[in-house]
Amino acid sequence: MTQGSASSLSRKLTRLNLLVTATGLLLACAAFVTYDFVSIRRALLNNLSIQAQVLGSSSVAALVFNDQPSAEITLAALRAAPNVVAAALYAPDGSPFAVYRRDAAAGVPSGAEIAPGVREKLWYERDDVMLMDSIEFKGKPAGFIFIESDLEVFWAAIRRYLSISMCVLGGSLLVAVGSSTQLRREILRPIEALAEVTRQIAQERNYALRAGGDTPAELTALVDSFNEMLAQIERRDSALQEARDELERRVELRTAELAAANKELESFSYSVSHDLRAPLRSIDGFSLALLQDYGDSLDAEARGYFERIRAATRRMGALIEDMLNLARVARAELRRERVNLSAMAHTVLAELQRSDGSRAVECVIEESVEAEGDPRLLRVAMDNLLGNAWKYTSKHASARIEFGQIRKNGSRVFFVRDDGAGFDPAYAGKLFGAFQRLHGSTEFAGTGVGLATVQRIVTRHGGKIWAEAQVEEGATFYFTV
Repeated sequence: MTQGSASSLSRKLTRLNLLVTATGLLLACAAFVTYDFVSIRRALLNNLSIQAQVLGSSSVAALVFNDQPSAEITLAALRAAPNVVAAALYAPDGSPFAVYRRDAAAGVPSGAEIAPGVREKLWYERDDVMLMDSIEFKGKPAGFIFIESDLEVFWAAIRRYLSISMCVLGGSLLVAVGSSTQLRREILRPIEALAEVTRQIAQERNYALRAGGDTPAELTALVDSFNEMLAQIERRDSALQEARDELERRVELRTAELAAANKELESFSYSVSHDLRAPLRSIDGFSLALLQDYGDSLDAEARGYFERIRAATRRMGALIEDMLNLARVARAELRRERVNLSAMAHTVLAELQRSDGSRAVECVIEESVEAEGDPRLLRVAMDNLLGNAWKYTSKHASARIEFGQIRKNGSRVFFVRDDGAGFDPAYAGKLFGAFQRLHGSTEFAGTGVGLATVQRIVTRHGGKIWAEAQVEEGATFYFTV
């Protein structure tokens, strides 16, 4: 933790403290103001209703005996209530009987606006509240009373409560700032000192440094644990350095041994290529000469023996060639570029069709499938995969071979699919081992090296290969690069 990050932490803690304090106070103030808002409003309405009832009771005699001056005197008593804007008494038929106005501009409802049978109607207009109530005498309607009151008292109380809340909020924020300053002095400064030690260790790689100084009791355990950690790192770093030196010595030794082994492998490959294939060619050549020159003097069984000798030499030659190809794939330098796998699949299948044009094979190739890799090695992989699909569909009168790509688990996966002989999924683990075959050589030709070669190519490209199949339902080989 640098000085800047420590300061940032200090600011964040201060802001957090202020935010929590302000949020709590705002919620409390909002709750109190809301409660007061509802309470004052209810009290105002109750007071207005009581005034209407009192005025109505006092005006019954004036309404019954048609004493308008007495009614006006009764309404004039409302001058003692500064919040009342206007008031009016109405006869039972709705005609105005007596009116009180605090201001000359104040208005009262006309008789036509009085709803028959009204019983305490309350409504709001602009910033005023209106109350209309009926007056009864001995169970019969004696008239109506109307009172209009402004809300100045209500809003004055709300402003007063808001002012008090703001003062409380401001004082609480000042206390919060002070507590944040105290928090930084007691907690953050020791943490900053610990961060400075950490920064020095990171820059100098000097694990002999230790944190210390005057720390609060709450941080003593942290500092002690940090120092113990440094001691362990120092011991492990020393042991790691010794192990690193030993590993470097072993790597140098293994590198020298590997270089020697590679030279021996190259010598062996040269020997296989030249010394072993030459005798095989001689065996095949002399067997052919015997069949051509002395075939007429040999019986059918003898000629069969010579044909089996020639077939065995050809299989041995193919096996040697596959072994050399497998070794070349492992040692070849990888050269990455953009490769059009679709075009490559078209080329490989066209060559297979030319070699065996009598077969009915439907070839489905997704266009514009590209990959990043070595074109020479990827061609070897496509030759083997498509060649296998062609070979293992040869027992079917009609066949289908497909190449394309799919998305699986967010990655692009290429596949080669056929509807040929397939294989038992229980033996899928043997597919990619050298010289491993799931079908007999009399059923399908091959040496069992092709899929091992494909796996090495895919692995060198950082990918993986797997297969799914059922017996006589075809197989699908998936691979990534």
